Amino acid sequence: MDTFAGVPPEAFSFYEELEDNNNRDWWLGHRDTYEAAVKAPLAALLAELEPEFGPARLFRPFRDVRFSQDKSPYKTAQGAFATRQEGVGYYLQVSADGLLVGGGYRSHTPAQLARFRAAADASGSGVALQEIVESITAAGFRIEGEKLKTVPRGFDRDHPRAELLKYKTLYTGADLGRPGWLATEAAAEEVAARWRQLRPLVEWVGRHAAP
Repeated sequence: MDTFAGVPPEAFSFYEELEDNNNRDWWLGHRDTYEAAVKAPLAALLAELEPEFGPARLFRPFRDVRFSQDKSPYKTAQGAFATRQEGVGYYLQVSADGLLVGGGYRSHTPAQLARFRAAADASGSGVALQEIVESITAAGFRIEGEKLKTVPRGFDRDHPRAELLKYKTLYTGADLGRPGWLATEAAAEEVAARWRQLRPLVEWVGRHAAP
């Protein structure tokens, strides 16, 4: 594994061009750029972060078009996920827009959702989650997830954490653009610092709502 030295500008220009040339011929002609400017640097970055944040994997660059009206064969972003528990962990993504970092969980089972709602409802764990969410948003992250329009059945619509109870999945993200440090080895510590800000959420989900 190569030593991480930053994500080069070519990674972003690669995705800028891919957005206008999302076809097999263009991809094959530029695959070397993808391997050298996107895949290899991100793999090195994830390897450097693994001791603290857990094993990570890069997502495949190919889209599943079987059930999509959009038949573009390639994803216009490279995502990666560092797993703390099944489906729970830290996320990063490189696209034409730059770097995005995030964390949380994006999938759920009925039992998992029931545990999440029970924990969000309970005074101790629920207040802790509310404080975590407030801290994360104050740090510039968005709180996102699959969400009901109304408070789920069985809970008071005036519940003090009504908005949190509406979530079925819960994750967060921040768009960082293309800061100067991204093309340097300092990017590893910059990503780690932001993932540390998200650790309380990831640990809360792991404790109360993991699969």
